[in-house]
Amino acid sequence: MDLATRLVELQKRTLEHREVLLTEEAAKNALVMPFLQALGYDVFNPSEVVPEFTADVGTKKGEKVDYAICRGGKVEVLVECKPASAELNVKHASQLFRYFTATDARLALLTNGVTYQFFSDVEKPNIMDEKPFFTFSMDSIKPTDVRTLDKFAKATFDIEKIVQEAGQLKTQSLLRKELEKEFAEPSDGFIELLARRVHEGRLTAPIKEAFGKMLVASIASMVRDLVNERLSSALNAATPALVEADAPGGDAPEDGIVTTEEEISGFHIIQAIASRFVSPKRVVMRDAKSYCAVLLDDNNRKTIARMHFNGITSKYLGTFSGKEETRHLLPELTAIYQLSTEIEARLRELDDSIPR
Repeated sequence: MDLATRLVELQKRTLEHREVLLTEEAAKNALVMPFLQALGYDVFNPSEVVPEFTADVGTKKGEKVDYAICRGGKVEVLVECKPASAELNVKHASQLFRYFTATDARLALLTNGVTYQFFSDVEKPNIMDEKPFFTFSMDSIKPTDVRTLDKFAKATFDIEKIVQEAGQLKTQSLLRKELEKEFAEPSDGFIELLARRVHEGRLTAPIKEAFGKMLVASIASMVRDLVNERLSSALNAATPALVEADAPGGDAPEDGIVTTEEEISGFHIIQAIASRFVSPKRVVMRDAKSYCAVLLDDNNRKTIARMHFNGITSKYLGTFSGKEETRHLLPELTAIYQLSTEIEARLRELDDSIPR
């Protein structure tokens, strides 16, 4: 099982149980330890993952961090845990700051089992930065997150490479946040920067306001066009080539239907959502050439959703109301969770015994 699949499985557990994990110990046992296991570490080997790691720091005696990940007897990563319900902030990292200076660790991880914040010493050697260089959330797993997390896995762990890339990751993360803010609600400076490139006259307050509205609309339109471009490319692509590449040994099945790992992962997410209302055994996957259907009771008249994953770049989930299908673009598989309301409403349509 690869890292991406392990993370999706852990994500299901996180979303199902986070509401009841009200203590730090509960979050550690149910979420954090499985996360470390997903990265390949033996959490039951006390020489590899040291629980309640203690190191006297100045006048502070007997303080502990929750875990220390060691390699060759050397502390590489310090891990501090908080309850799943706690919002992470720099105040929670006081012990990490002290231990970071007192040990050989170059990486520190602050987590509540849902959000994971990775710190290093990008700004000053041997002093932990106040801001994380990488933040990962189980609420939304992006493909780029999986690629980054793979660098922290036991099999590929290289502290020098990680620290070297930490500064770049931190800057990229900050830039992305700023762009997201500007795209959602452009600042005066951003509006003025672009307005001056297309408007020759004086930028009065009403003109700026008009440009701000047009800028938001233009960004949304640009994103839609890019998505449609990729979708068109996917639809025009040669399907046989994909089937041949995906089939074992390069041979396509006689019926031309290939069930991919992404379809299986998507099915498991839909099944997890549905299991709150019906037995998981009643939720069945049935693949076809153009889509992969998720059915209730293996009945093709009881379609819960359809996965349109055969495109090269864009993936869609079709949800139903009556006989009408609505397709939703999925930036990543975990975006299916954001369609829980539509899936739940469909289940109520299909099964009258589900409370409304």
